[in-house]
Amino acid sequence: MKNIITALLLVSNLAAFSQTNLKCETPKKLVENFFIAFHAQDTIQLKNFVTDGVVLASASLDSLGNTKLSTSDYHSFISSIASIPPEAKFEEIIHEFRIEENGLLATVTTPYSFHFNGELSHCGVNSFQLVNFNGAWKIVYLIDTRDKENCD
Repeated sequence: MKNIITALLLVSNLAAFSQTNLKCETPKKLVENFFIAFHAQDTIQLKNFVTDGVVLASASLDSLGNTKLSTSDYHSFISSIASIPPEAKFEEIIHEFRIEENGLLATVTTPYSFHFNGELSHCGVNSFQLVNFNGAWKIVYLIDTRDKENCD
């Protein structure tokens, strides 16, 4: 009987601990986990980091130097990640995390460089807009820039 009570206490403490970790996840940890799933091409996990209706956008310059803003569907993003052939090597290197958290909102900005098959493809900045839903951070808006010429 004593062993059963001890086992029940251990299991209940583990359950409480795992729920606490989920509720205390930081904006930085969410973005780190997003990139882990991204590099693993784990489309199931990538879906778990966002809310329904998440907006993806990209700001760039056209050939005349005019700013262009484009949006895309998150499902298209997931499909494009899944379609990368296994022999292709890609890595988005995050150079730093700039985090501003204010109650239910957080912004995580990450300058990056993107490498494909060992070659620098482009660089830029990601800006993740997060909302805390009952203790769990979710991405509601993600915008980036992509520059092929001004990467240091």
